[in-house]
Amino acid sequence: MTRILDELDRYLLITADTHAGSSPEGYGPYLERKWQDDYQGWLEQSRQLAQVMRQVMGERSIGVDGDPDLDGDRNWNSARRLRETEADGVVAEVIFPNTSPPFAPTMMSEFGEAEVGKDHERRWAGLRASNRWLADFCQEAPGRRAGIAQIFLPYVKESIEEIRWAKEAGLTGGILLPGAPPGSSVEPLYAPVYEPIFAVCEELEMPINHHSGGSTPDFGMYLPQSLAMFMLEVTWWAHRALWHLMFSGVFERHPDLQFVLTETGVDWAPGALEKLDQFFHRMKTNDQCSEYIFGAPTVAKMSLTPSEYFARQCHIGASFFPPKECARRHEVGVDRIMWGTDYPHVEGSHPYTRELLRLTFAGVDESEIQQMVAGNAARLYGFDLEQLAPLAAKVGPTKAEIAVPLDPADLPPEVHKCPGFAPHNQVTAA
Repeated sequence: MTRILDELDRYLLITADTHAGSSPEGYGPYLERKWQDDYQGWLEQSRQLAQVMRQVMGERSIGVDGDPDLDGDRNWNSARRLRETEADGVVAEVIFPNTSPPFAPTMMSEFGEAEVGKDHERRWAGLRASNRWLADFCQEAPGRRAGIAQIFLPYVKESIEEIRWAKEAGLTGGILLPGAPPGSSVEPLYAPVYEPIFAVCEELEMPINHHSGGSTPDFGMYLPQSLAMFMLEVTWWAHRALWHLMFSGVFERHPDLQFVLTETGVDWAPGALEKLDQFFHRMKTNDQCSEYIFGAPTVAKMSLTPSEYFARQCHIGASFFPPKECARRHEVGVDRIMWGTDYPHVEGSHPYTRELLRLTFAGVDESEIQQMVAGNAARLYGFDLEQLAPLAAKVGPTKAEIAVPLDPADLPPEVHKCPGFAPHNQVTAA
């Protein structure tokens, strides 16, 4: 791997965070016949909900009915997607879901969350349709798309069968682990019921991915305030999965299982791991403290510290990776970080990815850059670098280009849609 990347005078870019999904109408052919009547009703409800959201958020709200007003057909237009990502210098992508699958209860239910009192059988049918659409979409660009399959926590047995199907169907991104927030009526991620899911993922070498936006509780329809609360708290709810899996012994029982936290930021990790290690040691050794009383039976089964489990099995999908976070790369581990663009989301770096790369990486060692922008993702998700290298030699940004520092003042105002360009993120990265 190192030889292939070193021989290029350009960076080979693999984004570890993109999103795709069909238009609502496009999921129909992937649904079983018995759901087709219900599906037509869901389509109409989706259009009505989209209209409500436009009234609240304005005409730039998310287009549930397929209107190209934000992400638009970038979600499913394969030719456009290849054209735009290559213009950004990207040759391969890890794909999370984006558009809501059939029977999703809300317009942003793209992460397989289970809601209280909802029809789980229909929800599961919709998720399976989404997976099958994604498998076909990935086949439109062989070797360049690692699709992530969705599972449904209330259906453990069926999810295991779906994971095996996803492996055979070539969804090399692994699985998306939904959240189980308070109030969802779904058992928490540390519940023993999910042990077969973790076991089969380890067996099949399918990474487990957890993305910001899942795991959040119901903030209520207190519009527009509930939308702001979601934005303020969204990453913290995703972070919880890390200690839920660690302290429930999932990483201990499955040492080859790999876990990815994506679009949750990077600079939170050193402090969180330090705090988790402190809890671990007090639970393990200090029999005079409350942490020991509450936690000793749990940590007695853990042979490593939280930071050691993280170094062995955990990764961060570093979406729109800013200089401030890159400056902490050695605290997190250069081998743990996978850069991402968040294409086609409005907050993603497209079409200014090259500029953000210069802003973040000017002055950083070339081997470290290449590891974070491709090497780590290639190793985890199984991308063939020899296959991708010829395309990278044509479209990738040159190493000389990225080495030139960039002044944010020289950029147009619209770049600030991406958090990577935000003024508070501009610190020396080297």
